[in-house]
Amino acid sequence: MLRLPLSALIFAGLMSTVGPAQACFMAASLELSDVMLADAVVIGEITDYQIIEDQLQRERRQRYLDSLTPEQRDAHVEQSSFISDYARFNIEVSTVLRGDVEGVIGATWDNSTYGEPASLPTGPYLIALRRAGTPLPPLRGPSATILPDPEPGLWSILQAPCAPPFLFESTGATASAIQVILSVEE
Repeated sequence: MLRLPLSALIFAGLMSTVGPAQACFMAASLELSDVMLADAVVIGEITDYQIIEDQLQRERRQRYLDSLTPEQRDAHVEQSSFISDYARFNIEVSTVLRGDVEGVIGATWDNSTYGEPASLPTGPYLIALRRAGTPLPPLRGPSATILPDPEPGLWSILQAPCAPPFLFESTGATASAIQVILSVEE
């Protein structure tokens, strides 16, 4: 008989749950000082925003559902998003507050904390970014799922596990506070 570790069974159960993908049991607070981990901080407009769906995960779920009896299948609700889905978009940079970027840059957002919105207004936004493979802000909650950078050749929005992303309206109070933090650290 095949025996799976309890953690594998729990993971399989979580991956097959219904509703929006979520990887955190509790939300963590946003620490504005984490902006110092960003490789770049820009103000710009978001264009070409799209959700990139994990087709492999959808195929696995369908195979799982196909293996069930009709009665068992009826207990499952259609799942519209997966933790491994992410957003891809361009940023038309108007102001660079930190880092060496200009023009139009490609970026991703793997918001496994809460799932990505289906659409995003163009902005303008203050956005803190990191390069693939650079450190994330620390985990400040009891749990998180951290996936590899989905497209290592693109920038990623800076986001601590289980906390909100560094994506703010450029004229808001949070954007102003981040600009103050960046000016003090120069």
